Amino acid sequence: MEFSLKDAQNNHLRTIELSEALFGREVRGDLLARMVNYQLAKRRSGTASTKGRSQVSGGGRKPYRQKGTGNARQGTIRAPQFRTGGIVFGPLPRSYAHKMDKKERRLALMTALSAKRAADEIVIVDRLGLDAIKTKAIKAMLQVLGADTSALIVVAEEDRTLELSARNLPGVKVLRLEGINTYDLLAHEKIILTEDAVKKLEERLS
Repeated sequence: MEFSLKDAQNNHLRTIELSEALFGREVRGDLLARMVNYQLAKRRSGTASTKGRSQVSGGGRKPYRQKGTGNARQGTIRAPQFRTGGIVFGPLPRSYAHKMDKKERRLALMTALSAKRAADEIVIVDRLGLDAIKTKAIKAMLQVLGADTSALIVVAEEDRTLELSARNLPGVKVLRLEGINTYDLLAHEKIILTEDAVKKLEERLS
């Protein structure tokens, strides 16, 4: 599969070959949906907690006598029907994570790349090196590339200058190759990959 390699000024440099397995797969919405649910479920903290009637303090004695008051009989003021009582079937700390096979997660990542390529939302550049930490510079570069509103920048290795320059831009995220994932690919309108990142990604997923 042929694809245009551009520079940071959006000029065509040359044509490169992309792997069909990564960028030419059939788009499966069901697989992408499952992967997004998998990622979001793993992010949930699951720390919501309530106390049952055995955990609420107080209520050691019978609130009033069994008969003769005209009220319903009660054994403790910590029963669920009272305002200060325990909670019935309330949330407890838990993990929301569920299983998804490694092969399926890998396939979902390749499917997301293929979906973005099919929608013409991928830009591959030779390099994105900045001389200094400057938000204005990265913003101007993204505007030229047509990705100033929502962009995911994927680089092959750590680039602190680029990461610090882009961190204050809303809708823009810089990811090192090891952090690339299906959710972030789908959550951003434009995906900007460096040529080195594409090569290493093909080696990793081939």
